[in-house]
Amino acid sequence: MTILDGKKISNDIKDEIAEEVTKMKERGEKVPHLAAIIVGNDGASLTYVNSKVKSCKQVGFESSLYRLPSTVSELELLDKIEELNANDDIDGFIVQLPLPKQIDTQKVLLAVDPDKDVDGFHPTNFGKMAFDMTSFIPATPFGILELLERYDIPTKGKHTVVIGRSYIVGRPMSILMGRSGFPGNSTVTLTHEFTKNITQITSQADIIIIAVGIPDFLKGEMIKDDAVIIDVGITRVPDEDSPRGYIIKGDVDFENVSKRASYITPVPGGVGPMTVSMLLKNTLLARERHRALKKTTVN
Repeated sequence: MTILDGKKISNDIKDEIAEEVTKMKERGEKVPHLAAIIVGNDGASLTYVNSKVKSCKQVGFESSLYRLPSTVSELELLDKIEELNANDDIDGFIVQLPLPKQIDTQKVLLAVDPDKDVDGFHPTNFGKMAFDMTSFIPATPFGILELLERYDIPTKGKHTVVIGRSYIVGRPMSILMGRSGFPGNSTVTLTHEFTKNITQITSQADIIIIAVGIPDFLKGEMIKDDAVIIDVGITRVPDEDSPRGYIIKGDVDFENVSKRASYITPVPGGVGPMTVSMLLKNTLLARERHRALKKTTVN
């Protein structure tokens, strides 16, 4: 059994991005600029956004963080998004989810300029992804693809089972794993909370990608020997013995599943770090596209 070390691969990618940024500076070019909007004081969201800001500094990006109160109106948030859309200095930005109940999340995501949508959530980018066109791939699925590629895990002709159908992970993964190329060319089964006889399906899978937010959902008896397991889940579970009062659990019963798997991601340290590094990669791609577009317009 091999651990898919997302932390190591993420650091490798950051080093590669930092090297590219150094070259941009040497050529006198503007470095990428990533911005983030966060609404309220959700602890997990603040931690995640702060890690993004720290990572920007690590690779040499410029970054901006806009913190809005939880009482902000939908109109005020949309105005801030429009401001960032119009700011040529910012190459990409994200709106950290979840948002307060008074705000329509779908309306907010639709308001983001697709050319700056480095989260890859806008329908324009999702549609282009489905058509195998150049687009921003959602950061978590992008990170999973990168792990599969860098560990050279075969996907052609394999049976991939995706558990979870969110637009953030499940649905894009089902498209990406079935597309032409590598990683891809697999036969994909998309499952969810209403799927009947799910063990019958997962026990036939060569690759399982799970993102349901239910700790230890995937058990050892649900997989076949030598399956590849990608655990996207991350849940805080109360634990009186922990100094923090909780422990982080994935969607996979790691202790038992790892005994049968050929490859498996740990939680934490697997998919999580990859999400941040691929957000940076999308921002670098955004900067390169904006530069190419500007050059074409000038000429």
